[in-house]
Amino acid sequence: MNKLFTALGIVGVPISVIGSILQWSAVIMFIVYCVTIVALASIIGRATESLAIVMGPRIGGLLNATFGNAVELIISIFALKAGLISIVLASLTGSVLGNLLLVAGLSFFVGGLKYKRQSFDVHEARHNAGLLIFAVIVAFVIPEVFTHTMNDRDTMTISIGISIILILLYLAALLFKFVTHRGIYQDQDKPNEKKKKEEKPEWGKIKAIVVLFIATIAVAYVSEHLVGTFEVVGETFGWSELFIGVIIVAIVGNAAEHASAVIMAYKNKMDVAVEIAVGSTLQVAMFVLPILVLLSLIFPTSMPLVFTWPELISMVTGVLLMIMLSNDGDSNWFDGAVLLAAYVIMGIGFYFI
Repeated sequence: MNKLFTALGIVGVPISVIGSILQWSAVIMFIVYCVTIVALASIIGRATESLAIVMGPRIGGLLNATFGNAVELIISIFALKAGLISIVLASLTGSVLGNLLLVAGLSFFVGGLKYKRQSFDVHEARHNAGLLIFAVIVAFVIPEVFTHTMNDRDTMTISIGISIILILLYLAALLFKFVTHRGIYQDQDKPNEKKKKEEKPEWGKIKAIVVLFIATIAVAYVSEHLVGTFEVVGETFGWSELFIGVIIVAIVGNAAEHASAVIMAYKNKMDVAVEIAVGSTLQVAMFVLPILVLLSLIFPTSMPLVFTWPELISMVTGVLLMIMLSNDGDSNWFDGAVLLAAYVIMGIGFYFI
C-alpha cells in the first residue's frame, strides 16, 4: 500500500502540473488533485510515524496532527484568498467531525476487531475533554449567540479577540503537557522504551524531515489548483458549498491523520491514535481556525468566527459523544461503530442541506 501511495504521489504531481497548464476538465482535475493530495498525505503520515518512533508517541502524535493539519491549512488559505468563506468554515467543521467521529471511530473499530479491549491514558483523555468543551462549545457557540444582533465590524472584533485567546490557550496547553507537567502526562512513555528500541523507523530523522518539507510544498501547489475546481464540481454534482467543505475537503485534507491513526490503533498504540484524533481536533479548533481568522484580515473578505447552526450543533454533538466514549480510557469496536454511525448520519444531513 505504501508503494502504491508513493507511486500515486510521484505520478500525480506532474499530472497536476500538466493538467493545470493544459486546462483539462475541472471535474477530471478535481479527482486528480484529490488523489494526489491523499497520496502526499500518506507520505507525510509515514514520515511523521518515523519521527514518532524516534521522538516518542506524544511528540509523534503532535507532529502527525500538525503536518496533517498543514494540508488543510494550506487548502483553507487559498480558499480564503478566493473569498470562499463558507467552504473554509465548513471544511474546519468537517475536520472537527472527521477527527472526532471518523478518525477516532475507525481507530476504535479497526483496533477493536483485533483486540477486545484497548486502553489509553485516562488522565490525558479527561484533560483533552475539558479543552474540547472549551474550544468547541464555549469558543464557537458564544460568538454565534452574542453576535446575532451585531454589525459586521463588531462581529469581526469579537472574532479576533476570541481567536487570540484560543491561540494563547493552545500554546499554554502545549506548555502544560510537554514542560510543566511532562512527568504526569508522559508516564506511559516509560514502559515503551524497550519497544522504541526494538521498533525501527522506516526513514531516518533527516530523511523524514526532508520528505515532510518536499511533500508539504507539493501539497501547497496542488491545493491551490484544487480550490479553483470547487465551483464547477459543485454545479456538476449538485453539491452545496457546505457539503464540499464538511465532507470532501475535510476528508482530503485530513487523509494523513486518517491513515496514521488507524495504523497506530491496529498496532495497539492507542495513545498515539487518540493523540492524533483528539490532538488534531484541538489544533484545528484552537490554532488553525484562529490563525485563519487573523490571516483573513489581509484578504478582501474577512472571515468571522461564526458558524451556521447545523455546523455548531454537529460539532457540539460530536464533542459530547467522543467525551462520553473515551473518558474511561478504554475503547472497543462497538465504540468505534457508534462514532462512525454518528458521522454517517451527519454526512447525510449535510448532503441534503
